[in-house]
Amino acid sequence: MARDVVDALGGIDLFRGLHPRGLERIASVCSEETFRLGEVVFREGDVGDKLYLILDGKVRISREVAGMGEEALAVLGPGAAFGEMSLVDDFPRSADARVHERCRLLVLTKDALEDLLFLDKDLAYEILWKFVKLMSSRLRETNDKMTFLSVTGKF
Repeated sequence: MARDVVDALGGIDLFRGLHPRGLERIASVCSEETFRLGEVVFREGDVGDKLYLILDGKVRISREVAGMGEEALAVLGPGAAFGEMSLVDDFPRSADARVHERCRLLVLTKDALEDLLFLDKDLAYEILWKFVKLMSSRLRETNDKMTFLSVTGKF
């Protein structure tokens, strides 16, 4: 994997602050995919076996709401990761991921991540702690949105 990919990994929220050796190990098991505007990366209900890291462009995370259409939950840009929930809990995808702006993504499969975590316990600790922080942050955001909707009577 090219040096620029290793550097980009270091700039992604989920891996920021990891030791360069760890970033190189992660980069070595990633692949790169490019998507055009409007393409679907994955749909709600799909099997979740990949974590996506945005290098360039934007991805819209959304759900279809009966009678209302698409409800955007977030628009993520460079440095963001998505799809991590299904790597942890083995449930199907909980939302759609659509390309909002042509993008270049790094893809880390569940199998590759599990192998990496098994082989390097120090790196596993760092990565898992980053996962916990990311999920905690997203839960707080969801709680804030729910509180807002409740207070404004839109819930």
